[in-house]
Amino acid sequence: MGHFFRSLNRTQQATVYMMGMVLMFAMLETTAKSLTQTYSVVEIVWFRYISHFVIMLIVFVPKFGIKMVRTNNPKEQLLRATLLMGSTGFYFTSLSFLPLATAKSISFVSPLLVTVFACWILKEVVSASRWIAVVVGFLGVLFVINPTQNFDWHFLLPLVAATCYSLYQIMTRNFSNREDAVTTLFYTALVGTVVLSFMIPFFWVPPKLIDLPKFLFLGLAGAAGHFMLIKAMGLEQASFLSPLGYVQLIWVTIFGFIAFGHLPDTTGFIGMFVIVLAGLYVALGHKTKSREVPDTAIE
Repeated sequence: MGHFFRSLNRTQQATVYMMGMVLMFAMLETTAKSLTQTYSVVEIVWFRYISHFVIMLIVFVPKFGIKMVRTNNPKEQLLRATLLMGSTGFYFTSLSFLPLATAKSISFVSPLLVTVFACWILKEVVSASRWIAVVVGFLGVLFVINPTQNFDWHFLLPLVAATCYSLYQIMTRNFSNREDAVTTLFYTALVGTVVLSFMIPFFWVPPKLIDLPKFLFLGLAGAAGHFMLIKAMGLEQASFLSPLGYVQLIWVTIFGFIAFGHLPDTTGFIGMFVIVLAGLYVALGHKTKSREVPDTAIE
């Protein structure tokens, strides 16, 4: 297997890593949704971060040592990690109320929000066609939400998660060329672990023995997914990798149906299709740096 992988060119290897990443995150979200039926989101996210943090210590500390915590942008790292933690919290909360495919498709507006924030915060020039794509993408969200029926405020949760994630990506763009990817990954795990450890006593419910593998899998899948994303970004341009992230929507639709019997209706599928098309246009409509995080809604 290893020989076969090494025989692939850089683009093919990056594609394999990205396919592994989207599968890991789809499995993570399916597991998280199943746990929300019994445990609080705070406890679930805490387990996700603490296991991720322990894996980071085991895998990377022997290789990188103290270099892993050295950063020239401590405030930016802390803010970026906090935004990602907020995105994860709001998104996992949405999973306790919404079908997987619905929550994921709404969260995929993050590339569109990145365009808005990049224009506003980073002063990037945005073409008229990309602004049209942003508007079309938000119309797709309306199809998914279908506000002509009884509106559920829980639809706002993945939108808030997408907003946090978009600002997180703007932060990443702002200093990704000045920070090592492993350092950034370490602070992501560290901040979530520390903050949530102060909150967990108020939400703690002793996990059932049968659920422990699920909790441990959250951190394993999260760490593995982010590691594969880092490996992919080291091999290919983000402009190529970004569209591949939308394959996750296929996986969560399949897993959501198998695990929970949820399947979007026709209007929902139309909205998902519109959001993905708009996101793909935005992702492919500009050039990105090789180390820039792809504009996709990944946790």
